[in-house]
Amino acid sequence: MRNGGIGAALALGMMAASATAGANEGQRREVPSQDGAFTGEIVGTPAEGSKFAQLQIGMSMQDVQELMDRAPDRFHTYESGKRWIPFYFGNDATRLQALFRGEGCLIFTGGNVWGGGGSELIEIEVDPSGDCYQP
Repeated sequence: MRNGGIGAALALGMMAASATAGANEGQRREVPSQDGAFTGEIVGTPAEGSKFAQLQIGMSMQDVQELMDRAPDRFHTYESGKRWIPFYFGNDATRLQALFRGEGCLIFTGGNVWGGGGSELIEIEVDPSGDCYQP
């Protein structure tokens, strides 16, 4: 009986996690950057008139902070798979994920393997609950 309760709780937790993860999945779309040099993604639909609705793919971290009128509540960096491509000189070998509570998460390019470049907005995920933030 005891193991059945744990299994049921685990199954319920997995269903809740997949429901949360899938809530914005149908609303994922590719959009061009401000200058048209690359495409980024927007997940979900920001509320009309919100600060997230004013964001554009390709904005710098500084431009985003000025628009949001604050720094992110939490952020972390991580390596992308491109980090391990020999002779890769692009600006997204690392990435930075930032949480703005009440709005959602933003992902920026973090620079190349030597730390240069980066700071371009490549993904906007609208999620006022903050569940999008995965350090």
